[in-house]
Amino acid sequence: MRLGIFTAVFGPQTLDEVIVQVQKLGISTVELGTGGYPGDPHCKLSILEDAAARGAFQKKLADNGISISALSCHGNPLHPVKELREKFVSTSRRTILLAEKLGVRTVIDFSGCPGDSDQAKFPNWVTCPWPPDFTELLKWQWEQKALPFWVEQAKFARDHGARIAIEMHPGFLAYSPETLLRLRAAAGDNVGCNFDPSHLFWQGIDPTEAVRSLGSLVYNAAAKDTRINALAKVNGALDDSFTHVGKGDPGWLSLGGPHSLSGWPKDSSWDFVAVGRGHDVSWWAGFLAALEAVDPDMAVNIEHEDTELGQMEGLRYAADTLLQAARRKGQVGD
Repeated sequence: MRLGIFTAVFGPQTLDEVIVQVQKLGISTVELGTGGYPGDPHCKLSILEDAAARGAFQKKLADNGISISALSCHGNPLHPVKELREKFVSTSRRTILLAEKLGVRTVIDFSGCPGDSDQAKFPNWVTCPWPPDFTELLKWQWEQKALPFWVEQAKFARDHGARIAIEMHPGFLAYSPETLLRLRAAAGDNVGCNFDPSHLFWQGIDPTEAVRSLGSLVYNAAAKDTRINALAKVNGALDDSFTHVGKGDPGWLSLGGPHSLSGWPKDSSWDFVAVGRGHDVSWWAGFLAALEAVDPDMAVNIEHEDTELGQMEGLRYAADTLLQAARRKGQVGD
């Protein structure tokens, strides 16, 4: 099993600066963003057409003993606004082409979410079957938007030697094992998942059982924890406290160095925390064992979105927890 890091956590820092930080953590595997929602990608898509720049990029990583586990382009390729949709799709396709040139097999993306009509301006995420309008809308979103796109996109990836790892994320159509399996059943056997347990905890899903259920469909994994707070007993997991904070986007777009998620509410039903601050070493040992059973060479990439810890503090905490968990199961991290 390879312990890695998703470099988007370093925000606007340069690739050279990121390499220094990664080496300080004793990590040698990285997941590199190419665009999409994360800003300041550390793998620029411009090197797709520039062989010299691409060679220099590969040499820099190799000279520093760093390998790439995946390229990621987390976006919304089903966005109802044409200009945004086309931008996300272009980034995704160019990432697949770049992965082919770099010899990287796995490309990470979101499934996307359309609106409620062809005239919509915003995505519309449906999570329950009643009133009947919701069921009709969900049927239209899947049959008219999601499945036709992903059948074509998966073929494009297959033609270029790539497999697509969908991150199951609330807000998009594939947010659970069941919805991921629906997407794969239509798109084909080169569609699997980038398994991030943090998004499953607060949905009430047991990530370890979900890994066992999905098996070989797990292509890549993220190491990010979630702490369920006492307020969840009152407001539940679908707490809307995020909507009246008024301090900006609470998502990981706000990540930067030093770490800052200024829009996250102080009183929430759940929080993203460094690995080990939501679930203990014993839990993570079981999770890593489940991943190792799927693929002994699985890359598990740390993400840091803990508002209570600084950037390197949170990353070190996560790395220490994972190394303890790996040792407990007799595993060896990079």
